[in-house]
Amino acid sequence: MKIESLAAELNTNSYPGRGIVLGKSADGKRAVIAYFIMGRSVNSRNRIFEENDRGGIRTKAFDESKMEDPSLIIYNPVLKFEDKTIVTNGDQTDTVYDFYAQGKSFCDALFTREFEPDEPNYTPRISGVIRANGDYTLSILKSNNGVPECLRFFFDYPAEPGLGHFIHTYKCDGNPIPSFEGEPTPIKLGNESIDEFTDMLWNNLNEDNKVSLFTRYIDLDTGDEETRIVNKNK
Repeated sequence: MKIESLAAELNTNSYPGRGIVLGKSADGKRAVIAYFIMGRSVNSRNRIFEENDRGGIRTKAFDESKMEDPSLIIYNPVLKFEDKTIVTNGDQTDTVYDFYAQGKSFCDALFTREFEPDEPNYTPRISGVIRANGDYTLSILKSNNGVPECLRFFFDYPAEPGLGHFIHTYKCDGNPIPSFEGEPTPIKLGNESIDEFTDMLWNNLNEDNKVSLFTRYIDLDTGDEETRIVNKNK
């Protein structure tokens, strides 16, 4: 298995779209989470992250007067349910949360959802959950090579020190935009502070297209959390 540099994965791709990183720090002490959004349209770029009241974040219009269609861009990217942190690129975060509340599973929830209805892109829905011990699951719901039928993929990982996995909505920029292909990319994680990790991510995202970034470290012994939010719109 080739383990990639997250910085290189980001700075060589002008438009990965929305991305999730889950993993474990090299010293084995912290769970690592990151979620970012990018945008090409005025509507997509007119967003910020802010904290919500369920242990995570929500997206919000930066300038309400410029908001067009909120249906696919306003949602809770991150929610906490008990000792689980859910991260997704759409309102399926709430679907997973609600299914957990009913005693059901991450997979149960996502079998009720499919890719976004934004023909011709059919943007994939990417989702992840990280548990109290650091183990995590990633998923992608995508079209069948541009045909509007849903393919569902789930990837379950044991937490390994210094290793994370990166999944994003788009393979690269394009028209229509090609969906992510294959398994989540294995990436190397170190022992840097959350501020250093956040800066690395933000500085390697394409300057024109990046919109917002969320990062979180969770102490696996105590459950203590450190969170950072970076918004291009200020």
